[in-house]
Amino acid sequence: MLQRGLGEAMGELGDASIRAQRTADVLLRSCGGRAVFLRMPAPASSGDTTEQLGLAVPTFQDVALEPVVFRKARATMANGKAAKSELVVSATAVNLLVGSMGYSAANVLFATAFGVLIDDVLMEIESASESEVGGTTYVYRLVLRAPLALMV
Repeated sequence: MLQRGLGEAMGELGDASIRAQRTADVLLRSCGGRAVFLRMPAPASSGDTTEQLGLAVPTFQDVALEPVVFRKARATMANGKAAKSELVVSATAVNLLVGSMGYSAANVLFATAFGVLIDDVLMEIESASESEVGGTTYVYRLVLRAPLALMV
C-alpha cells in the first residue's frame, strides 16, 4: 500500500471537486440543458431623489442562467396548491453571477431574486439547496412554485 502525504491527499480532494463541477456542467448540457433568466432587482441609482423618497417604480433586470435542467417535481396536485417544479443549476454559472453581482453567497443571490423566468412564466423560488464534493458545490437545486393564476 502506498503511503500518501497530507498535501497529496488535499490536492486530490481539490481535483475531485473540480471534476465534479465539470461533470455536472457536461451532464446538465447533455440532459436537455437550457437557459433561463433569474429576475433580479436593478441596482439603485444614487442621487435620484424620487427613488430616495420611494416614488420611483422598482425596476428589474433579467440575468441569464445556464446550463440548467427544468423538470416537474410533483405529478399530482392538490386543489388550491400551485404546481412545483425543480431547476437544477450549474454551480459554475451561479458562482459567476455571485461574483459579478457583488453578492456574498449563492443563498443571498437566490433570496434576493424576484423569481425565475422560464418560457415567459415567472416562477417563485420556494427553496434552494446545494450538492457538494469536498466542500465545493457542484450543483444547486431550486424548488420553484408556479403562479396560482396559471393553474386554472
